[in-house]
Amino acid sequence: MTEAKTGDTVRINYAGRLTDGTAFDSSEGREPLQFTLGEGQVIRGLEAHITGMEQGAKSTVTIPCDEAYGPHRAEAVQTLERAKVPAGIDIEVGTQLQAKTADGSMLPIRVVEVDDSIVKVDANHPLAGQDLVFDVELVEIVQAA
Repeated sequence: MTEAKTGDTVRINYAGRLTDGTAFDSSEGREPLQFTLGEGQVIRGLEAHITGMEQGAKSTVTIPCDEAYGPHRAEAVQTLERAKVPAGIDIEVGTQLQAKTADGSMLPIRVVEVDDSIVKVDANHPLAGQDLVFDVELVEIVQAA
């Protein structure tokens, strides 16, 4: 059988969960996820795991945070004065916002704490610092490199 290699476009079914069993994503009920190996379209650890798999193969892999969304960075958590948040924006824990960086690009941030005087936001990916477990099925190698 043909093994998936860098440059191949592949389609996978997957279910992702934290090491405590909490599910965070799945392709169930959707089309398989399609991407090209080696182009960084999925997290590094998942891409590495799929490379070398044969079409039709199923497996489970635990991906350490360093090969997923990286460690949780304390410096990415900032506390702002509530008055600095534009009026009219409904803010509560879990609200997704965007902040403009010094170079003008947009950075997604998530509200993690809020009260009358402050808003604490986190620019880390929600899965940063987490080891991830994936059940994977390589459904198809769509186009070989």
